[in-house]
Amino acid sequence: MRKLSRQDLFGLEQYAEMRAAFRDEVMKHKRDRQFSIGEHVRLCFEDRTTIQYQIQEMLRIERIFEAAAIEEELSAYNPLIPEGRNLKATMLIEYVDVEERRAALERLVRIEDTIWLAVDDDRVTAVANEDMDRSRENKTAAVHFLRFELSDEQVAAMRAGTRVSAGSDHHAYRLELGLPAAVVTAICKDFD
Repeated sequence: MRKLSRQDLFGLEQYAEMRAAFRDEVMKHKRDRQFSIGEHVRLCFEDRTTIQYQIQEMLRIERIFEAAAIEEELSAYNPLIPEGRNLKATMLIEYVDVEERRAALERLVRIEDTIWLAVDDDRVTAVANEDMDRSRENKTAAVHFLRFELSDEQVAAMRAGTRVSAGSDHHAYRLELGLPAAVVTAICKDFD
């Protein structure tokens, strides 16, 4: 999948005018790119569209318009766009209650290293946080960035409709669930 460049982005004024429509379009696009592993862990599979939206929002919030600063944002976010035979996902650990979340983040240290994707029974464990470690000895972060590196055979099987599942082998959060067909269809486009 092609990385984003400055030419792919909207200027601040243009983005302000089209933001509501673009946001609606991206939210619809994201709907079939998300999957929950149980009640508290959600994977959001990223692609060029989701990352463009993230960059556009950062530029808007930070009022970034200088070329060098825009390039910094592109350098930070472009690695989240899948390439080749991989899928990239943002993993969110979600607890509404602040105290419950604090306790869970302490309990779930290194959960990011236990997340996997399986095509039939052929598992691929995620490579987590390649940019920096987001877990400390006594606490993990609520957001992690994952990469699933798949084989040509796994990609072909996914496209053919083979069962795809995801899960966690963390001792405090052990789950496995099948991905809905709509999610598999959406993420298979990332291999084109």
